[in-house]
Amino acid sequence: MKISEIRPEIFDLARRAEALAAPQFARLQEICETNTQRVMEAFQEYRVSEACFAGTTGYGYDDLGRETLEKIYARVFGTEAALVRPHFVNGTHAITAALFALCRPGEAILAATGKPYDTLHRAIGITGEEFGSLKFYGIGYRQVDLLPDGLPDLPAICEALEDPAVKAVTLQRSIGYSTRKALTVEQIQAICMAVKDKRKDVSVFVDNCYGEFTDVLEPTHVGADLIAGSLIKNPGGGLAPTGGYIAGSADLIERAACRLTLPGIGGECGSTLGNSRLLFQGFFMAPHIVMQAMKTAVFAAAMMHLLGYESQPRYDEKRSDIIQRISLGSPEKMEAFCRGIQAGAPVDSFVSPVPAPMPGYDCDVIMAAGAFIQGSSIELSCDGPVRDPYCVYLQGGLTYESGKLGVMMAVSGMMK
Repeated sequence: MKISEIRPEIFDLARRAEALAAPQFARLQEICETNTQRVMEAFQEYRVSEACFAGTTGYGYDDLGRETLEKIYARVFGTEAALVRPHFVNGTHAITAALFALCRPGEAILAATGKPYDTLHRAIGITGEEFGSLKFYGIGYRQVDLLPDGLPDLPAICEALEDPAVKAVTLQRSIGYSTRKALTVEQIQAICMAVKDKRKDVSVFVDNCYGEFTDVLEPTHVGADLIAGSLIKNPGGGLAPTGGYIAGSADLIERAACRLTLPGIGGECGSTLGNSRLLFQGFFMAPHIVMQAMKTAVFAAAMMHLLGYESQPRYDEKRSDIIQRISLGSPEKMEAFCRGIQAGAPVDSFVSPVPAPMPGYDCDVIMAAGAFIQGSSIELSCDGPVRDPYCVYLQGGLTYESGKLGVMMAVSGMMK
């Protein structure tokens, strides 16, 4: 199926969906303008110039661009320091480096939003004695599940802090492949306050993937000590070719840098190899690109609402990440929806996604992604584990217009 073959009734459905989404679109524009101002002020404060875009080689000592960009990230996220590097291979890598920074052998991490997403299980060591995991190095793991309504269990979190071994609380802001809602900044603030009231010596870390610039404040503005994420998601603005970031207190950033490289070197080394311009430009674009992705998600939610499918968040709900969960009820509809998203992509539109095994998951996963950057989740993509209740997770969209067409293609594929 081609875009030119979308049926007229789908365009009529899209017009109705946009009418439903209009008030939310206006709210997203306000968020975008606030975040753009914060980014602009940081660029101007740290005097970004052409000299910042020159890449370094070898050891990467005295990399003006790298050092300036890290100051900008820290300024925008309201932290003392940041580590922004193309050397992080994905978001999970950055998150794991942050977790190692939080605890030493004999201490423990408390996961306060239940079990984290699948690909982090082996890094933590909760699937067994895995070489190189936190468990392997003697760092313990504790867990507090969310309440049945998906909200954080503050009394249980505070009770778990009675264990003196617990030195860090970790939160997953986004939904991953779960059916809960994403944590709002207000909910993160409530957890931070509860933790600090109970134990001032405990750090709070937030896996911020998919959440950057979806609100006017970040977790580190409301009490989190450390956040981390991927540059091929929100903060890379669709331009960063790879990498990840960590932002937070200076001592934790230094410890994370020593995990990324080695003690004694920390963040002093790491050549940027010509990537600096894209990292700067991507971060500059990020508030706008995130708004495009959220508009695409809102549009999809409105479309599915009109078709009678459960979708979370609803088109008129507050959002805290770019992910749209859509319950389709069968593997066949999952495949049809993902094939439509793939067919509406600018890259690899001729490919038909099929469910297949994927490392870190206990079932087949189907993934649709026609992206300029391999695996980029800020570009329109859709995926999900093929298991009950057969949900797809839509995210991204570099432009609302192309994201809208992709969703219309997905709906067309389902309605054949």
